[in-house]
Amino acid sequence: MLQKLGLKEYEAKSLVALSRLPKATAKEISETSEVPRTRVYDAIRVLESKGLVEIQHSNPQQFRAVSIAEAGETLRQKYESRTETLVEALEDIEPAQSTTDEEVTHEVWSLTGGTAIRNRTAQLIDAAGEEIILIIGRGEVITDDLVENLQTAQETGIRVLIGTSDETLRERIQDEIPNARVFVSGLEWLNSSPVQESDDTVISRLLLIDQNTILVSSAQETSTGAIDTEKAVFGRGFDNGIVVIARRLMATGLAPIDDPEASEY
Repeated sequence: MLQKLGLKEYEAKSLVALSRLPKATAKEISETSEVPRTRVYDAIRVLESKGLVEIQHSNPQQFRAVSIAEAGETLRQKYESRTETLVEALEDIEPAQSTTDEEVTHEVWSLTGGTAIRNRTAQLIDAAGEEIILIIGRGEVITDDLVENLQTAQETGIRVLIGTSDETLRERIQDEIPNARVFVSGLEWLNSSPVQESDDTVISRLLLIDQNTILVSSAQETSTGAIDTEKAVFGRGFDNGIVVIARRLMATGLAPIDDPEASEY
């Protein structure tokens, strides 16, 4: 984990060793971490420069790690700073000249990973202008951030419909978003295939924005019932094939009063 945050192997091992000891010499760090003693000094210098280790200039030198809370905050700030710098650099890049001024609406894109899918879901909800229909197949989809996004959308006058796979989940969401219209979708195929029993793929969410933008995410269930890697596809355009299919499939689970088209005509 520390290596994923930018530390090299010996630096990470030395920091872990120091975290177990009130203070230590290079020899003691080497014995605890199995980092060659000659490399401990290099690792400690890097850790000190990052604000993760303190040095006592005695003979021999003593080293100690800062508190876990302080180390965590230091790493968080460095990570956020690098992220902000990256975003600024990317924003400064001149976009390639588009071959057309019209938005392409018949393309379908894919995403992998829960974080990326949650971020895209939030982005689509924020961009909604009139209506949000969200069908939820798994309780894990409901996060504090998603609830906040939906509440914010509703407060701006956007119509929010939320379908669930069962009554228990419906009650939970209704409690968390009391002013939303929440219903049991009746879409049994969200959690299992009606024709292939061995298919353990679950539809975790179906999101339809303003009748013209769709996001569908799915995942494989593990033997314990947990979600494995989540994947999603999304597209936009009222006559985009995937949008049309998803819109009609979702409509089969809506009662007439909840049907976004039936309620307006």
